[in-house]
Amino acid sequence: MKKLSVALVTGGDVAERGISLLSAETVKHYLDPNKYSARIIDFQKGDFTDVESGVKLNKSDFTLPLDDLVHFDLVYPILHGSPAEDGILQGYLNLLGIPFTGCDTLASALSFNKQACKTFLMHYDIPQAKSILIKKDGQIDQDVIADLNFPLFVKPNQNGSSYGISRVNEATEILAAIEKAFQFDDEVLVETFLDGPEFSNGAYRKGDEIIVLPITEIIPDEDVAFFDYKAKYENKSQEVTPARIPEALTESCKSLTKKIYEVLNCRGICRVDYILMGGEFYFLEINTIPGFSPNSLVPQQAEAMDIPINVMLEAVINEALN
Repeated sequence: MKKLSVALVTGGDVAERGISLLSAETVKHYLDPNKYSARIIDFQKGDFTDVESGVKLNKSDFTLPLDDLVHFDLVYPILHGSPAEDGILQGYLNLLGIPFTGCDTLASALSFNKQACKTFLMHYDIPQAKSILIKKDGQIDQDVIADLNFPLFVKPNQNGSSYGISRVNEATEILAAIEKAFQFDDEVLVETFLDGPEFSNGAYRKGDEIIVLPITEIIPDEDVAFFDYKAKYENKSQEVTPARIPEALTESCKSLTKKIYEVLNCRGICRVDYILMGGEFYFLEINTIPGFSPNSLVPQQAEAMDIPINVMLEAVINEALN
């Protein structure tokens, strides 16, 4: 049987570039080499480059001009941030008629825009923190911000891995936090502080069934104020999977994850982050291309459920092809 030619699109010109490259290496490692001919394709400065050969792809048809022209049967986006998590890459692949794993253009764009996603989910009674959106060229009304009550979280509206995020405890800190967030996006989200532990829950489709993975409880180290970049990728947190919570809370969280996955019309592997407060899970954000590096949460959750990574990837690929 002919091997399926798969392009693992990774890299990018974003802060999360390094994480994307690690994630792509992990995915390639788990793809069965007897079934798949996988190439890591680095997207940078508008070009797609095959990492192994150093040859650039032809962007008019997404082919790789080697001695034997490579046509890709499938694209597996594993690029965190733009242009994959915001749906731009998916729109391009749709035009070319090339199947791809994960969410479509609309679900990706909606999920990547934190405030737009929150506004959409409000209509489905998804609990979440109050927030306001500030644009780079707009006015900053500190009275409106103060009405949210301190402490607050300030973060880029469209970014991931906790880049540019700050916890603000008083009004004198707000402008510096907003300027920090503007380094990563032209829109900034100011959000009320939810006082509770953080949890994360992954899900994917296997045929017609949505598989909700075990929940991860995230405990940042004492010297880390919240689950920031260091906590995520520099071993500055304890991650307990499955989470040490009662069965009723476990079922509540999993049910909420499934609901969010369905109403956003997600595909592929997604991960939803929450704060637990007052016995209720509050939605923080959804990641439509979650990290897949050795330190990432979804592989931990799959292992806790005794789901081999290659089996999960197989389901995601089959979903895309069907």
